[in-house]
Amino acid sequence: MHSHMHVPGGGYEAIVLILLLIALVVYPLAAVMTSRAYKSWPLHRYGLWVAGILTAGLALIGPLAAYAHTNFVGHMIGHLLLGMLAPLLLALAAPMTLMLRTLRVEAARRVTRLLKIRIFQFIMNPATATVLNIGGLYVLYMTNVYSLMHESTSLYALVHLHVFLAGYIFTISIIYVDITSHRYSYLYRATMLVLALAGHKILAKLIYANPPHGVPRVEAEAGALWMYYGGDAVDLVLIIILCYQWYKATAPRHLALDKNG
Repeated sequence: MHSHMHVPGGGYEAIVLILLLIALVVYPLAAVMTSRAYKSWPLHRYGLWVAGILTAGLALIGPLAAYAHTNFVGHMIGHLLLGMLAPLLLALAAPMTLMLRTLRVEAARRVTRLLKIRIFQFIMNPATATVLNIGGLYVLYMTNVYSLMHESTSLYALVHLHVFLAGYIFTISIIYVDITSHRYSYLYRATMLVLALAGHKILAKLIYANPPHGVPRVEAEAGALWMYYGGDAVDLVLIIILCYQWYKATAPRHLALDKNG
């Protein structure tokens, strides 16, 4: 596939590696420092953060990333890691909560006020996040963007940045583990999650039937299967967390009513 493909150079990989190393150092350092003044930062969140960063790193640099340049199956595995699994692991590590307790009080208040402005509330709306996440994938695979990104390092980096950020925003708009600017009802978020799942599955079937430009059919079919079933595994975790939070938020009230009733 793509005999004319442009492979991102050492500069791209060096920048990604530096950013990953910074993320691996800053989060644990902030957690340790703030644990002296506040309640100890949960140990499992250290692990979730490290796992999330390493998962994103696997998709961006190294053998899997190199494989993704030459094979659509490798690309799709990278998409699942970068756009779904890494965002989920990082969201569960609650980085915004950690950042706010790391900052000085006045700075934390400014960040909190910033999160409440309309543009952030609009982006954090589950409907908007679904369009950014799933809609972006349709643009990537149903137009010539997929083939073009293999000819330009800048476009390649921009597409992968979008895949990660859109996946992260979608995740934190559906499950509330971290601090969020505006909370939506469980029913609304569940509805958006179902629509996103449907959109993801339909796209996988479209890729299976109509391979992206420049992708051999056999690779497209195998990649579509990875997208279809691999996405299910991550989505199942999202569903379980959302249902658990929904149950936890509503069950005590029902029990109280039953006792009083």
